Amino acid sequence: MMLGIDHRAAAYTWSAALVLLFLLGVYKVRGTLFVFALALLLAYLLYPLIDFVDRFVPSRTRTPALGIVYILLLAILVFAGVEIGSKVAEQANSLAQSAPKAISQIEQPVLVPNPSSPLSMKEWILNAIRTQVQQHSADVARLLPKVGLQVLSYSTNLIVVVIVPILSFFILKDGRNMRDEFLVVFERVRQRELMENIFNDIHLLLLQYLRALLILCCATFAAFSIVFSLMGLPYALLLASIAFPLEFIPVLGPLVAAIIIIAVASFSGFPHVLWVVVFLACYRIFQDYVLSPNVMGAGIELHPMLIIFGVLAGGEIGGIGGTFLSVPVLAVMRIVYIRIRENRLKWNPIHRVGQQKPPASQ
Repeated sequence: MMLGIDHRAAAYTWSAALVLLFLLGVYKVRGTLFVFALALLLAYLLYPLIDFVDRFVPSRTRTPALGIVYILLLAILVFAGVEIGSKVAEQANSLAQSAPKAISQIEQPVLVPNPSSPLSMKEWILNAIRTQVQQHSADVARLLPKVGLQVLSYSTNLIVVVIVPILSFFILKDGRNMRDEFLVVFERVRQRELMENIFNDIHLLLLQYLRALLILCCATFAAFSIVFSLMGLPYALLLASIAFPLEFIPVLGPLVAAIIIIAVASFSGFPHVLWVVVFLACYRIFQDYVLSPNVMGAGIELHPMLIIFGVLAGGEIGGIGGTFLSVPVLAVMRIVYIRIRENRLKWNPIHRVGQQKPPASQ
């Protein structure tokens, strides 16, 4: 100690200050980091297919396999845009044309329940939605200009749609080399082994998570489009197309999709809204307790309360992007914590529970 300064306390203080500065820098560039995160997730989404194609392509590099997969992906997107996108656009135009009628229904006075003549489920749902819209109509009117400006700001960032696949291409092409170059920085065996284990765990986690998430989204689209079409629900394909991307957002996405589906079914005059509600509830139970555990496996071992907290906190920090990335970020943080703890126990046996410090040699 010199001049009354504890060097250990000063080191901790500087470490805390550097961590805070790092977190501040991450927050300032969160938009750019979100773009790179999207590129990384897209790379992991395409990785299994590229790895499969690379087995049958005689080449020393992965570039031919990357080209084949990107051409195949472009063909799928064009086919989906022509075959499905045209029908979705047609249903969206039909829904836009019927919107004034739905608005007129909203503006009608709310029915007061009469004990002698109870309301039907459809009327009850319509009254509940109409009441909420009427109560918050002033707030909605104030928010519309802000939402419009935000949409315009996002429309200027359409170049992201081009940047993300390009970044994913370089990640898939040179990701292994970048990983090896990063590991060279760590000279100590202990540190290098720790980082290798962390990278391997994150690699398996993202592969499993993205594969499972894609399966769940496709299952939602297929189930909603088939069941809604069999029910005769108007705009069935449009509603399934809305639910598909919202399934990528944990917790809040499926809830928003259910609200939109019930509202459209109610305002479109569909006579079996109750069956739509029952189907949505049954499908959510099936997906959360049957389908999702089987396809997710043991990679994402997070408590539901922690997931909800992460989703809400991610929304506060980064909006929709933060909500989308909340679960994988929490899972990565859990992996880092577990690996650091295991590394300490391995290289410092004295920290193990129940093990005492060996006596000094005589």
